[in-house]
Amino acid sequence: MSLTDLIDGGAEFIPLMSSDDEAEMNAQSIPEELPILPLRNTVLFPGVVIPITVGREKSIKLIKDAYSGDKNIGVVSQKVAEIEDPTPEDLNNIGTTAQIIKMLQMPDGSTTVIIQGKKKLVIDEFIQEDPYFKAKVSAFEHIEEEQDETFGALISTIKDLAIQIIKNSPNIPTEASFAIKNIESPTFLVNFVSSNLNIGLSEKQDILEIPSLNKAADEVLELLSKELKMIELKNKIQDKVKTDLDKQQRDYLLNQQLKTIQEELGTEPHAQDIEDLKSKGKKKKWPEQVRKVFEKELKKLQRINPQAAEYSIQLNYLDLLAELPWGEYTKDNFNLDNAQITLDGDHYGMKKVKERIIEYLAVIKLRKDMKAPIICLVGPPGVGKTSLGKSIASAIGRKYIRMSLGGVRDEAELRGHRKTYIGALPGRIVQSLKKAKSSNPVFVLDEIDKVSGNNINGDPQAALLEILDPEQNVAFYDNYLETEYDLSKVMFIATANTLSTIHPALRDRLEIIDLSGYLIEEKLQIAKRHLVPKQMVEHGMKDDQLSFSDNIIEKIIENYTKESGVRKLEKTIAKVIRNKARYIVMEQEYNKKVNENDLVEILGQPFFQKEKSITNDVPGVVTGLAWTQVGGEILFVEVSLSRGKGAFKLTGNLGDVMKESATLAYEYLKAHSNKFGIDHEVFDNWNVHVHVPEGATPKDGPSAGVTMFTAIASAFTQRKVRSKIAMTGEITLRGKVLPVGGIKEKILAAKRAKIKDIILSKENEKDIMEIEAEYINDMKFHYVDNILEVTDYALLKEKVKNPLNLNIKVDKKEDK
Repeated sequence: MSLTDLIDGGAEFIPLMSSDDEAEMNAQSIPEELPILPLRNTVLFPGVVIPITVGREKSIKLIKDAYSGDKNIGVVSQKVAEIEDPTPEDLNNIGTTAQIIKMLQMPDGSTTVIIQGKKKLVIDEFIQEDPYFKAKVSAFEHIEEEQDETFGALISTIKDLAIQIIKNSPNIPTEASFAIKNIESPTFLVNFVSSNLNIGLSEKQDILEIPSLNKAADEVLELLSKELKMIELKNKIQDKVKTDLDKQQRDYLLNQQLKTIQEELGTEPHAQDIEDLKSKGKKKKWPEQVRKVFEKELKKLQRINPQAAEYSIQLNYLDLLAELPWGEYTKDNFNLDNAQITLDGDHYGMKKVKERIIEYLAVIKLRKDMKAPIICLVGPPGVGKTSLGKSIASAIGRKYIRMSLGGVRDEAELRGHRKTYIGALPGRIVQSLKKAKSSNPVFVLDEIDKVSGNNINGDPQAALLEILDPEQNVAFYDNYLETEYDLSKVMFIATANTLSTIHPALRDRLEIIDLSGYLIEEKLQIAKRHLVPKQMVEHGMKDDQLSFSDNIIEKIIENYTKESGVRKLEKTIAKVIRNKARYIVMEQEYNKKVNENDLVEILGQPFFQKEKSITNDVPGVVTGLAWTQVGGEILFVEVSLSRGKGAFKLTGNLGDVMKESATLAYEYLKAHSNKFGIDHEVFDNWNVHVHVPEGATPKDGPSAGVTMFTAIASAFTQRKVRSKIAMTGEITLRGKVLPVGGIKEKILAAKRAKIKDIILSKENEKDIMEIEAEYINDMKFHYVDNILEVTDYALLKEKVKNPLNLNIKVDKKEDK
């Protein structure tokens, strides 16, 4: 049965070429002249059957003439497939003779022919171009080779690779593998595989032109290997994509089901989250840069699966952006009279601080805009530093934020964490602004002197440098926020007990305002105006149920509290009120007016003795003034002499600076003994012992210099010290008296001790000027430059009898 008969009979497949068919085909000769059919997109190999759709008029004419004749044609491929009307130069020189097996007229009007390649040909010369190409042809010369075992293995490998490619290619019918297995002829196998390779037209033409079957087989094997690797890689990628798509489809299906359930229940959180954020974003007045960040991050949120962990992180970040008060400010109240009334009503005294706040308000009202200053209130505990910040906020109509910095040791507490970290949060600065809902609050940074320095978690003090610098905080960067925030309108108020532990660079950014301790008179007014009414309300007491007289409050201050501020005073008052509340609840009789007996019964015997100055009965004892963290105190310097070899001894738990002051005083007296009528030999024969009482209490500082000198001079001259006198000041080896600090607290202590005369350095006169006159109108101040001026006034002219038999020259004029 012929191939034509099979096709005409409607066979489902075309039988492959057998060895007999190949021998018969090779025995046929090639005509000298053949019509040439140009092929655009394919190369015909000997033995291979292919269908061709013919569309060009020349080609249709050629097919019809050949089909009505011997059905033999020559087939060559075009060098360039896009050429519509090729010339002989556009055609390859080597092609294949072919036989037309069947010509079919298709429903769309085109003509399809089924042809089978026979033998390779070479075009020697074109002899006709119209109505179609015709050329003189000759047989293609092959190289005769011996086919050994290696060649057999090569052909077998080609079969195996071809079958693998068919299995891995979903577009190729699996029946094709049976066809490959049944091909017996090596030549036809190479031609059949070459014809069906997924390669370019030029590569197929190159294989057709190879004269050696062995070389052609090698080339086909290499191309098959490449094709198989490419198919395997594609399949791997497709499998991965399919897996991902399957998961996405599964997730999508589940999410759609969840969405449907939520719609039925009336809840759809994901969509609601997006809508809420969009709604908040429209109302914001944020900078353009922040708006772009928000919109970009919102689009990212919309693409994230709500079940993914990243969703909540992204949602929290966008919530923060939307909740922060970008460009939202409260309106300042520039009524300075009202501000003054508010400050005076909340705090008694503090004149200097209140003046500074009023000045700030006045300037900001004139300029309409001003970078907020960084105020630092420095003073002992309990003087009202923190509560003053709240009063300032109330006075100017701003929101109030307080943040305690005590013990902060992690920089991230101020700057925030990167949002990629688990549990990341913005810094406390940004968190506080979010709560305040205003970008210009009064921000109290409490206990700034207790922030930790550089450690393993960074340096919080260094982070504060940017926050508290008006030139830098206009673009404060929070790690979580990842964009800049303007803090320049925030009014920062820092509080501290001491400046010594604050980093110098940080201290340089602060405007220091000192808050000294309160006088007894000030404490009395604070207790009457604020502490007693506050505690009465907090303990549920009415005004007609209990009262405190001025005398009783003063007794509490002097006998039961010892502090610069009023914190302990408030606690003591609260204790008295609590005691009386018991009687009210139990409906028992009690004194509605607190008296001294009530204080002893409730608080016990007085804790503190009222400070008293010493008498001047004995030479060598002098009253000095000292500063402590709880306020000012008086101290006594005692000097005694004993026979010996000039030893100099100090006791009383003195620090190095205080010891140096004593040494300076002693050496100056020795160097200027003639001015005091002291024989210099006295210093070699008498031991000096300087003692400062209350030896359990550490004492240090230079301010006892003048006191030390006066006491030593009094002992050696045997001249007593004036009564009701105290002194403070640092001395030098040249006898200069230098200024010291804590003057207000020291004067307060002197007043409590009923001291009337105070000796100070002339440079401390400015400190006395800052104390309100009503508190010091009964005191007399003596300003000195030199140590000799101190002794001239402090030591009495009259000498005591010399019980120690000191060798002291007696001035007869003074005796008179």
